[in-house]
Amino acid sequence: MPEPGTTAVVIVLPDAAPLLDAARRIDPALVRHGVPAHVSLLYPFVPESALTGQDEKDVRSLAANFPAADLLLEELVTESGFVAVTVAELQPIVDAFGAQWPWVRPYKGRFGARPAAHVTVAMGADDPTASAHVRAAVGSLLPLRARAGAVQLVVLTEEGWRPRFTAPLGGAGGR
Repeated sequence: MPEPGTTAVVIVLPDAAPLLDAARRIDPALVRHGVPAHVSLLYPFVPESALTGQDEKDVRSLAANFPAADLLLEELVTESGFVAVTVAELQPIVDAFGAQWPWVRPYKGRFGARPAAHVTVAMGADDPTASAHVRAAVGSLLPLRARAGAVQLVVLTEEGWRPRFTAPLGGAGGR
C-alpha cells in the first residue's frame, strides 16, 4: 500500500465512473475507495517531499503538448485478479511522461518499462467467479465514450488522494 506523500500523475475520466460502479456493486472491496476512474501517466511519481517547482512546470508543459481527446473505451483485459479497460489513445502521453522522468519506474516496474494505458476497474478479484461477474458487468457497458481533458498531479494524504493541481491538455495554466 502506498504511504502518505506518494504522488501520481493521472488523467481523471469521470465518464468512465460507471465501469467502477459496476465492479463496486459486485464487491466493493475490488474498487479502491476514493479513487475516481483514471489513467495513470506515472505512478508512483516523485514523492511529495521531493517535488520541485520544475517538476510541476514540466507536468504542466507536457500536458499542454497533448490535445484533449475523445476516447472510446472498448477493450477489457483481465489478468490474475485485475480487471481493466485499455485506453490505447492515451499511450503516447503515458510514454511521453515516462520519457520525461526515466528514473521513475511506473508501478515500481511491476508491469514492465512500458505499461499499457488503462483504467483499472477492479483489483484483488482472486475469486474466479467474482472476476467473471465483474468482467461481464463491465463488458456490458462497453464501448463507452469518455473525454480526457486534463492532467492532475495527485497526492496521497491521510484522508485519501487529493489533487495538487490540474493542467489542461492542450492548454496553458491549470489550477
